[in-house]
Amino acid sequence: MNSTIQPMVKQLANGLVLFSLILLSACQSNLSPRPVSAQQTSRPLAIADPGDRSPLTLPLAKPRIVVKKGQRQLLLFSGDKLVRTYHIGLGLSPVGDKVRQGDRRTPEGDFYIFTRNDKSAFYLSLGISYPNAAHAERGLRDGLITHPQYDAILRALRAKRGPPQNTRLGGDIYLHGNGAQSDWTWGCVALENEEIRELFNAVSVGTPLRIEP
Repeated sequence: MNSTIQPMVKQLANGLVLFSLILLSACQSNLSPRPVSAQQTSRPLAIADPGDRSPLTLPLAKPRIVVKKGQRQLLLFSGDKLVRTYHIGLGLSPVGDKVRQGDRRTPEGDFYIFTRNDKSAFYLSLGISYPNAAHAERGLRDGLITHPQYDAILRALRAKRGPPQNTRLGGDIYLHGNGAQSDWTWGCVALENEEIRELFNAVSVGTPLRIEP
């Protein structure tokens, strides 16, 4: 009887050893770390945010601003190099040059920044030297301003000061904050707050500015 049981015990022991080896192998395969490539491909690829921009290197070299009304863009240049493009909002009547007070148009032509206001009701603002000489000449011709007003505008422009803002040509045209998602101003150029902050820090009084249709 002992001779019969002994082979059976030996066979059972061999089976348990084999089962243990299989179980251990399975556990190791589950616990072993995956290759790095497999971990990376299991995650979504990181896509760079198109809005990410490194800080401007200040001061800019001969900064200048170009506003393109039709494209709703403000371009900031350092010399001949374009360093920023901002989306903008315009006046409630965005097409055409500004002619008179209350027409809600954003003026067109060549100007300069004549003041910086860090306590603006619209976050921050940069004053645009409207009316320029062309607006003054047209206003005088059309009877909107008097000769003394015309002379005062030209004197201010020659001195790179702010021209009179209270004639029938209108005034108080600024680059300012409070949002650029629509044309909502009375003739100003509106940007998002973080973008007017960057622009405000990059330009100074006297910076040339051109507004194109």
